[in-house]
Amino acid sequence: MCQSEYHDFLHGLPKCEHHVHLEGCLTPDLIFHLAEKNQIKLPDAKTNPAYLSIEALTRRYGNFTSLDDFLSFYFTGMSVLHHESDFADLAWAYFQKAHADGVHHAEVFFDPQVHHDRGVAYTTVVAGFTAACQRAEKELGLTTRLILCFVRHLPVHSAAHVYEQALAHDHFDTDLIHGLGWSSTEVGPPKDMFRDLYAAAAARGIPLTAHAGEEGDASYISTALELGARRIDHGIRLVEDPVLMEKIARDGVMLTVCPISNVQLRCVEDVAQVPIRQFLDAGVKFSINSDDPAYFGGYILDNYCAVQEAHRLSRDEWRFIAENSVNESWIGAERKAILLKRIDDHMQKHAGLVL
Repeated sequence: MCQSEYHDFLHGLPKCEHHVHLEGCLTPDLIFHLAEKNQIKLPDAKTNPAYLSIEALTRRYGNFTSLDDFLSFYFTGMSVLHHESDFADLAWAYFQKAHADGVHHAEVFFDPQVHHDRGVAYTTVVAGFTAACQRAEKELGLTTRLILCFVRHLPVHSAAHVYEQALAHDHFDTDLIHGLGWSSTEVGPPKDMFRDLYAAAAARGIPLTAHAGEEGDASYISTALELGARRIDHGIRLVEDPVLMEKIARDGVMLTVCPISNVQLRCVEDVAQVPIRQFLDAGVKFSINSDDPAYFGGYILDNYCAVQEAHRLSRDEWRFIAENSVNESWIGAERKAILLKRIDDHMQKHAGLVL
């Protein structure tokens, strides 16, 4: 965490987070606590020493070798979640931390397919996360949006099943769920594996996003756009295709960039290699996000500080990021106006600060 003169400015800057997985907020402490509560046997510490203790698991989280290495721990961690209260407690812990970091609006992913395969009902997952969203809005004034996220390592029929459940419960029509995304293993499965599901959702007017261009090359991004994605999660390899980058800037597509995640998953060596400056120079809209903060050791303010330390952005550049984060959120005009006013007030408060 930065402790220099710009820390207070970054802390107080009103933020919108668009790329955080609620299951990625499952800290080692909470994993061990829920495992004991729900009588879940974690992996044998003799064969996987990371599960010897909270401290051992925390240390292992700092040494992922790839996306798939991380995902093996990510999906193992989910095994402790069984009851509605578990999901509510998990999300509430994230919302409290996000609020303390200056988040005013959060659009959060969840992965119902994985829970369904463990025998946890879709409605249990949604009820728990929805309860936490409603609590965050009531107690913290933090508006939220739930995004159902398909996972690419499971078959398409598994994604279709949870999508049909969401439709059957009117979760899109009643605004319990506000959009669809996809995540998990990027390279390997067909780039367009959710083509039919995305076409069906687009026909219903459901907002779409997609993880692309993290480990996969820029063609994964163009495929996601072809399938109807309105924004791209990660997208750092966009810089490899100047023509596509120009198109994304022209069309106003937002990237949800996760700098610390990119470092932890070995996509880049350090935050200085995340193409923040290239995106700014090209006029590409992006927000800064935490992805799976319990696993990567950095919540949203940590990411803001890391970007500032690596790229030395100006006040106007931070305004550009903050305002685009609001304008590209899936919220109404009235809420956007409120958040934009808060950003303007913050900028005026720090008018004399030179970054």
